[in-house]
This record gives sequence, structure tokens and C-alpha cells, in this order.
Amino acid sequence: MKKVLLMVLLSFSSFALELSMESAKDDFTPYSILKITETQAFLCQEMKNDFKRTTKVICAFSKRPVGKIKNLQNDFFKVNTFYKKDTFFLSITPFHKIKLIPQIFNLVEDSTIYQADVSLAKTWLVIGYKKKLPLIQKRSKPDNNLAFPFYLDQDSMPYVGSLDLHGNPVHIQEVGDVTKYLKVKKLYAQKQYESAMETIDDVLEEYPDTLFEAELIYYKIKVHTLLHEYNDVIESAKIYLNEYSSSDNIAEILSLIAQAYSKVGMNGDADYFFDRLFSEHKNTKFVQLGYIYKGEMLASDGEKIKAMKFYKKALYETSDLDVAAYAAYDIAKSHIKLNPKDATIYIDKIITLKPSYFNENYQSSVKMMNIFADEALYGTAAKIATALVDAIGITSDDYEELLGKRALWLAQTESKKEGLVALNRYLKEFPEGDYVAQVQIAKDGLFFETSDANVSTKLAKYDKLIQEYSKDTIGQKALYEKAKLLLENKRYSDVLAMQHDLSVLDGKYDDLKDIITNAAKGMMDISLKSKKCKDVLVIVNDYNITLSDSWDDGIYDCAMKGGNYTLSRRIAEKNFQSKDLAFRKKWLYRYIKIDFATGNYSDVIEASKDLIALIEDEKNSPYQEVYRYLFDTYNRLEKREKLLDSMLLIEKKFGESYKDIERYVTMMTLGREKKDDNLVINYGKKVQKIQKSSSTYVQSPYVEFTLYQSYMNLEKYKKALEIIKNLDRVTLSKSKRARAEYLKGMALMKLWRDREAQKAYDAAIKANPDSAWAKLAKSAKEL
Repeated sequence: MKKVLLMVLLSFSSFALELSMESAKDDFTPYSILKITETQAFLCQEMKNDFKRTTKVICAFSKRPVGKIKNLQNDFFKVNTFYKKDTFFLSITPFHKIKLIPQIFNLVEDSTIYQADVSLAKTWLVIGYKKKLPLIQKRSKPDNNLAFPFYLDQDSMPYVGSLDLHGNPVHIQEVGDVTKYLKVKKLYAQKQYESAMETIDDVLEEYPDTLFEAELIYYKIKVHTLLHEYNDVIESAKIYLNEYSSSDNIAEILSLIAQAYSKVGMNGDADYFFDRLFSEHKNTKFVQLGYIYKGEMLASDGEKIKAMKFYKKALYETSDLDVAAYAAYDIAKSHIKLNPKDATIYIDKIITLKPSYFNENYQSSVKMMNIFADEALYGTAAKIATALVDAIGITSDDYEELLGKRALWLAQTESKKEGLVALNRYLKEFPEGDYVAQVQIAKDGLFFETSDANVSTKLAKYDKLIQEYSKDTIGQKALYEKAKLLLENKRYSDVLAMQHDLSVLDGKYDDLKDIITNAAKGMMDISLKSKKCKDVLVIVNDYNITLSDSWDDGIYDCAMKGGNYTLSRRIAEKNFQSKDLAFRKKWLYRYIKIDFATGNYSDVIEASKDLIALIEDEKNSPYQEVYRYLFDTYNRLEKREKLLDSMLLIEKKFGESYKDIERYVTMMTLGREKKDDNLVINYGKKVQKIQKSSSTYVQSPYVEFTLYQSYMNLEKYKKALEIIKNLDRVTLSKSKRARAEYLKGMALMKLWRDREAQKAYDAAIKANPDSAWAKLAKSAKEL
């Protein structure tokens, strides 16, 4: 009998329903069996027409499934679901004939069977057939016959059930490990490696005798490898090699443990496993992968020539595309530093074999691509960029940059028409992109060889003259006129990009320097308006231009953002002595920020005093932050005697503020050092109030411990107890929890609440038995 099996398992939080469809042949005639199983007995009934032919089978369930059930269908029947009030129904409609049979006996467990007509059963069989009911003979019987049970005892065989790999019986109570194993495979396929590892550990802990242990350890080794956790790879691989030496995955495990040993610098151990891999598993792709891993080990030890032999051995022996791409990639990386042109050969191989490999090694590929571009091997750089663009898609942050660079590089190759397509694609997809100017210039340069594109006639004329007469005075004149035209059209970046080319014209045109200077000034205006601070700082550094007073605000902001404090100080010093009072306050405040950032604290103090004198009578001054700068400066200089007065000014200006919470903690520390418990309590209350209102407890438990001690010093034991109890809702380390419970016990003892104190001491000991606080608690209990 030929048999095809289709299984559908439906599990719900409210009940578990299992449907299985089995298709088979009896005497070359096909039939199908639908098996319906539930944990509780349920009703199934045949619905017959006037000719006593079954037209439908209906099964009813008292519980409803949580999720939606899809309809099922094969060549013999269709299974639908529906609801009436709180009852869930299955409807089985036949395409030919159908027979309903209850299954109430387990032939493994029951020794006696008999024919019984029942309306409820935990398992029902629905047989779909065309003409003759398969496997079952229907015999007519007289109405007055007797039905005796049939005994199987003397014919029954010992039943063992499923055995594991070691010959031990398997006791399967749940399918939780199956579900989680499938989840591991799914997470691994989705590259969610951390989640996969967590699930693996959960399964192995929850199901120590799981049948999937070998597969789970196998996936664990692969995940550790992908996460570069090589010591863990070694530990798990040793277990696998010892426990599952006959597994089909042994070759792969040998390659991974060898690679892991090489990565942690244990080359001798790595060689042992490489030798096993190469000698015992010659006909697998993992041997070629092992060649690559060994080559990488040799390369890391400086043996480049030996490494190259292993890479090439892997490349030319493998028939696997992934391995071939991997080997070619390593060869290209080895060549690129010494002989980039040779490396291009292997880049072409990867493009042919598996272009997606570049995206799988994205960061390394981008570096390699830029090296090729720097070496003027634009065609190869463009090929890598093309592979990356095709892989990452338009939603990637790097898409525009790669598309632009690819277009610019192609424009510098012999493939001019392909370059034009790439340039037009960039302009279409990013009409206002960062590379538009460069791409447009490149496109204009291609104009004469590709098409009659609609561009400025003058620029086209100049470009043609520059190209055709580059070594003649005509070409030099065209270069000069093009620079002037670009300047007139405010294309300042293009003019500055021509600076090197224009250097050949020095001494031939009197206003050449003015063209560059005006372009730099124009670029400065644009960069400041668009807040491109990198460009601003480059212009200040690279071009000898007079900085206009109108740029001061923008240059100062960019200099501070870029960490160029010398430039920002230069701008501030020019302005903070201004006679205009408002102007002076603004630049004096900025000067203070610079000095604070650079650690010139003595200047911060003097300048802050000057600024405070100017704004102390103002309400809501934009420069009130100076009070905080002054406090922080005193704190860094450890001028403790100044902190209290400075803090009082801050409180006067800002009230209680979350921004000052660390400053309040500083005042608590000051109070503790001065043994001023009232000062500690004053600012400790502020910290507690702010933490409670913001539901954040960053300063705990320091604040509570310090407040507690001050209250205890003042013999305010109830307050001390109240404070230390606040830590009950805060997550603490074991040691700090032990300390908190011990202190709680001390306060309770002072309040003559000995029984509660004993409980607190017990909690301190339980929290961290080996801590000093636990020892103190033990001593306190013995008193």
C-alpha cells in the first residue's frame, strides 16, 4: 500500500485540536482518512439525505479556539469551521462517499475490544472513498445474535515505545521542545542570533533530555561563531564531537572549532582539527572552508604566501558558490594592498559567482571599494558599488552615497554609455541629493560622446575646449572663463573644486585669486545658512579669507560643534568687550562656555562674576546657566567654601530642578564632610522629592544611606527608619540590600521594636550572607 501523509496540528490556549489527513490506496483504489482528536470527548454525527446517503459530517466542541482556523481540503472532502453561539463546529463535506467511525480503543493499551455505538469519543475517523469502503468488510448479522468481546491478551506483544540514541525509553509529555526547536531554526534563518541563543539555552535547561539536543548544540556552535564568541565555540564543539561523533555535521563542526582555536591564538590546537578535517572528510565543502580558515590563520601570523596557497586551493577545488566567493574575497583583500590590479581579477570572480557576497561583508567591502577608487581603478570600484546598491535597496542610509559614487566612477571608465545611465539614474532618484553637483559635472563631461543633452551652451563649449586643448593656451583660457561663469552662477563648490586645475594659470590672470577668494566666501555663506559645519571649518582652515563679522555667530557654533575651541575663542575674544551691552553679555557667556569646556576654570570664575553682575537683576535672562557653570567650576576646583553660596543663587534663579539633582548630591556630600546633618537633610529631601516625581532613582541608594545617617546622628530614628524603608521599592545589589536591611534593623532597635529588628537582620543575612553587613547583622542579633 502506497501512503502519503499530510498532518495539520492546531493548538489553542483554550483547547487542543489535532486534525490529520492520510491519503493511501487499497487495491490500487485511492482513499483518504481524516482523523479528529481532542483531549476531551466530543460529538460527531453523520447527516443523511432522503436516500440514506451521508451528505455531511458535523462535529461539535464546547470550547472555542483563540485563533482563526483555515479551511482544509483534499480530493475526498472539504473541512470548514463555523460558530453558533458559544459552540464551535467542524463541517466535513464529501466529494464522493464518506464513513464516520469512533475510535474508542487503544490497541496498545486495551486487551479487549468490541463493537460499540457511541455518540461521544476523543477520536473520530472520517473515511473518504469513491465506491467501496476500503479495509473494512460489512457483514450482515441477524437481529438476535450475541456480541462477545474479543480478547487480545494471548496475542499481545511487549510494548516498549520510542527509544533515544542510547537505547533508553523516551517519555514525551509535551511538545514544548519541538516548538522551541522550530523557533530556534526560524530565528537563525532570520539572523536573530542573540534571540536564537537565548532560546537554545532555555530549551536545554527546560528539557535536559530533549531529542533535539544534538541539533540545538549544533546551532549553538554556529551562532557562537557568527557572534565571534570563539571560546564558547570551542567549549560547545568539544561536547558535540564527544557525544555525536557519528553526526553528518561533524565535518562542519571540525572546521568551526579549528577556526575558533585560530581566532583565539591557539594555532597548535587549530592545526590538530584542521588535520582531522582534511584527512577524514575529504569530499565535503567544509574541507575547502577549512583551507580558507587556515589561510586566515597564516595571514594573521604574517605568512601571506602560505595563506594565499590555501585560499587558491579552496577557490579552485570547491564547487560551492559561497565557498568560492569567500576564497576569492580573501585573495582580493590580500592583493589589494600590494597589487590592486591583481585584486581586480578576483573581484570579477565574485561578481560572477555571487555578487551578494559583498553585502554579506558590507563594511569590509566598502573599504575595499574605496581603495580601488583611490587607486583610480574606477571600474572595479563601480562593480562593488553596483553589487551593494542592488543588495541594500533605496531605504538604506548608504544608498544615495553608493549610487552617486558608482555613477561618478563609471563616468571615469571606458564604459561612457553605462556611466551616463548611472548618472541619469542618480539625478532621477535624488534630484536634490548631496552628489547632484558632482554628478551633473560628470554628466556634462560625458556629453560629447553620448548624446545631445540639454545643458548650458557656454559650459558645453568650455568643457569641449578644455578637453580638446588641455595643453594649449586655448584650453587654459576656457578653464579661466568656466571658473568665472561658475562664480557668476553661484556654483562656489565647483569653483573651489577647480582650484588645483586653476593653479596652472597663476600669473596669467590678475583676478584669479579673487575668483577663488570670492568662491570661498560664497561657499561660507551657503555652508553657514545650511549649517554644514564641516564645510565651514574646512573653508576657515584652507582659504585665506577675512572672516566677516556677520559670520561670527555661525562660525562660533560650528567651531564649538567641531571642537575647534581655538577658533571659537578667537571669535569670542573679538566680541565680549563690545560696548553694546546686549552683544557683550552674549559673547561673555559664550566665552565662559569655551573656558569651561577647555578647563580654564580660573577664567570661568572671573568671567562668570562679570556676567552675573550684568544679569543679576534681570528676570529670565537667556544667560542664567552661568550660575550652574560657576557652581560646577567651584566643585571641580574643590572650593568647598564657595559651593553653598553658589547653590543658593542657583535655587533662587531656578527653584528645585531635575537638572540640579547632581548638584544637590554634591551639597549632601559637602554636608557629610562638614558633619552638617541639617545641610545633608535639606538637600537630601530635594533629591528624594525630584526622584519621586520623575520616577527615577539614579541617586539611590547613596541619598538614602546618607540621609539615614544624618537622621540617626540627630536621634530622629523614626525619620531614619522611614528613609531606609524607601529602598524597599528600589532594585539594589545584594551587598547594598544587606546594608539597607541592617540599617533598618538598627533604626528599629533604637525604637525598641526588637522583633521587627530581628526580621530586618535576618533579611540582611539572607541578602548577602558573606557580606560585612551580614556579619554585623549576626552580631547585632546576638546582643
